[in-house]
Amino acid sequence: MKIAIGGDHAGFTYKEAVVALLKDKGVAVEDFGPFSEESVDYPDFVHPVAKKVDAKEADLGILICGSGNGVAMTANKYQSVRAALCWQTELAALARQHNNANVLCIPARFVDLALAKGMVETFLNESFEGGRHERRVNKISC
Repeated sequence: MKIAIGGDHAGFTYKEAVVALLKDKGVAVEDFGPFSEESVDYPDFVHPVAKKVDAKEADLGILICGSGNGVAMTANKYQSVRAALCWQTELAALARQHNNANVLCIPARFVDLALAKGMVETFLNESFEGGRHERRVNKISC
């Protein structure tokens, strides 16, 4: 499995912890930054992640910023990206199971690090249920 990850300065600390978690689990990670807490423009780091997922060069993406909104909005501009803003493990599970989400967006200012890591593990371990959900997901793209 290959994961593309990025975010902004508000998500930097969590991103670093998630990268370490993934590497400890033997998951291949492509980190698009940022690489410090210095203020940045999140789209500069979201577009490379979304492009990798859209081109199927990464299995899944993870984006982390302060609210999760900006990264989700940016990533969802890509035709085959389904970025889900989650703040509970149950939402991360449902995003994969029912929406076939391929990018997890985490609001670092609103969840603690343990919960963020739990959402990442849930997101990676769940799979799309298909069935009635597949029909709905197929209607998302414009």
